[in-house]
Amino acid sequence: MTHNRPRRLKTLTGASSVISAGNDISPVTGIKRAVELARKAEAEKITGLFTADLLHIDPAGLAGTAGIQEPIIALAALSQVTSHIGLIATVSTTFHYPYNLARQIGTLDHASGGRAGWNAVTSSVGEENFGETLPSPEERYERAAEFIEIVNALYDANERNAAERKASGAIGIDPAKFHPINYRGKHFKVDGPLNVPPLPQGRPVQFQAGQSEAGVTVGARYAEVVYTSQPKLEDAIAFATELRRRAASFGRAGGLPFIMNSFHSVIGDSDADVARRLKEKHERIDYEQGRLKLADMLGGGLDLSELPLDKPLPETLLPEVTSINRRRGRVEIFRRYAREGLTLRQLIIQAQETGHWSVAGTPEQLADAIEERFRAGILDVLSLHGFGNSDQEDLLVNGLLPELRRRSIIDTDYVGDDFRSNLELPPYISATGSLSSAKRV
Repeated sequence: MTHNRPRRLKTLTGASSVISAGNDISPVTGIKRAVELARKAEAEKITGLFTADLLHIDPAGLAGTAGIQEPIIALAALSQVTSHIGLIATVSTTFHYPYNLARQIGTLDHASGGRAGWNAVTSSVGEENFGETLPSPEERYERAAEFIEIVNALYDANERNAAERKASGAIGIDPAKFHPINYRGKHFKVDGPLNVPPLPQGRPVQFQAGQSEAGVTVGARYAEVVYTSQPKLEDAIAFATELRRRAASFGRAGGLPFIMNSFHSVIGDSDADVARRLKEKHERIDYEQGRLKLADMLGGGLDLSELPLDKPLPETLLPEVTSINRRRGRVEIFRRYAREGLTLRQLIIQAQETGHWSVAGTPEQLADAIEERFRAGILDVLSLHGFGNSDQEDLLVNGLLPELRRRSIIDTDYVGDDFRSNLELPPYISATGSLSSAKRV
């Protein structure tokens, strides 16, 4: 990590889908659009492209487009048309296996020249596609901890010069420098060694998403960047304080893990324009569909169809968080909103942002909100929404980003050769004594 310059907020944006739709004129429309937006994000010096993922099609259409492409393959394609921007794939530790994942993300790191990251999630949907029932959150995070330990051990075990380029151009390997890990756990048995040569950046950057009790513990112990939904400043402060307290108890370095928020915004060029855009956004909401979405935010299984829109939810309808087997952190957020007296209509409006931090304002007002969290030390990585949205992209690119640069909050250029360096993560030393590439920053 560099120590001779001020800390900077790092930025991410979503990787657009490479999939073509049925009404596209050309079968390459999807990939062309994804390439255009990836290049645009890189031109704006966005630190990384982030892919969300789901492992099923939601029959109610509540989840948008997340999950209609396989993230690692999509990012491998985009790696060939970009040169600096990081590439983060969301991967389920519940329905994947660590050895395969280590090979896939390791290959992505090689293909991209050291720009891979992966976001470990435990999944709250999709079990029907794997012939399983969904384990409890505690069981899912127990498996996730083993999963991450194995992946890291596989990356760390092989020696840096285990593979070398021959004069012919072919790769030669020294099998004696590829080392087994002989991992034996409750959920996995993995001998190794990993049959991918050591990665350009040592390890891919480790993201983790989860804010239940078990999720916070896994993030505090293993993650380099924790992705969390914290719509209110006081909740964000409390979350960061507890996350870092737990991280310190595991012997983690100060400042780790970095904290990532997803920032949903409505941007206008004046207060009147903001009010107009917000009004139009609310008018587009289908409130009957919104009842279903809100029920999903509260853990599912609730019938809100007959409740009046302009009255609060009855307390008796609110589920106990521990009774929910899916996304407990999200349930806690919406329970809190309901207990504050928000009406059903207001809760449905909040559900459009799925419990994430959301602000409406001019570029300067949005920058104020971002700067408040950044200066408080509770925000290290910000996922910005707006690339590819014709209604908001211009004000994002020509309004908010320049304002954040003017305040010296975000980078004006890439600062390193790989993703780990550009995030300015601290270096680590592998089990074989090799320094990660972050040491070069």
